Amino acid sequence: MNQGEQTTLHLIHTAAMEEFLEKGFKSASLRNIVKKAGVTTGAFYGYYSSKEALFEALVGEHYDFMMNCFCKAQREFTQIPPQEQPDHLSSVSGACMYEILLYAYEHLKEFKMILCCSEGTRFSNVIDEMVEIETKATHDYLEVLEKLGRPSPPIDERLEHILITGMFNTFFELIIHEMPLEQAKYYLKEMRDFYTAGWMKIMGQ
Repeated sequence: MNQGEQTTLHLIHTAAMEEFLEKGFKSASLRNIVKKAGVTTGAFYGYYSSKEALFEALVGEHYDFMMNCFCKAQREFTQIPPQEQPDHLSSVSGACMYEILLYAYEHLKEFKMILCCSEGTRFSNVIDEMVEIETKATHDYLEVLEKLGRPSPPIDERLEHILITGMFNTFFELIIHEMPLEQAKYYLKEMRDFYTAGWMKIMGQ
C-alpha cells in the first residue's frame, strides 16, 4: 500500500470512528463518513464492501484479542489439577481481566465502539457470549467440587445468569466511563474479591 492509500485509509478510519461513536453502527451514515473523510464513495468501495466491513476493520482485532484472552484463561484453569483448582479460582481469571483492562485502555475508542455502538453487528452480543462461556466454566467447576467430595448446593440457573451478567457489566463500566487507569485497576481488584467471595459463599465453600 502506497503512502497515498495509507492516508486515504487513515482519513476513512478517523471519520468512521467519529461517526460510529457519535451515532452507533445502525444510525451511522456512510455518506457522512465519506464526506468527513473527503473521499468519493467509489474510493471508499475500493477499500470496503460495506459499512459493516468498515466497522469490522476498526474493531475486529480488538474483539478477537479480548475473546482469545478470556477463552485462554478458561482453558488454563481447566488444565490445573482438580485438587488445586479451588486455590486458583480467582487468580487465573483475575489475571485475564487485568490483561483485558490494560489492553482496553490502550484502545479505548475501539472498545467503546464494541460495548456501546455495535448494535446491528456481530459484536453486539459480546457480553452474552462471555456469560455463556463463564456459565459453562462455572458448571465444570461445580463438577470438580463434587468429585473432590465438596459438593455445592444447587444454584438457581436464572440467578446464576443474573450474577454472571452483572459481573461483566460491572467490569465493562470501568472502560465505558474511562475511569483513571490506576483507579480502574483498584476497582477491578475489589470487584474480583467481591465476586469471588460471593461465589464461594453460594457454592458453600
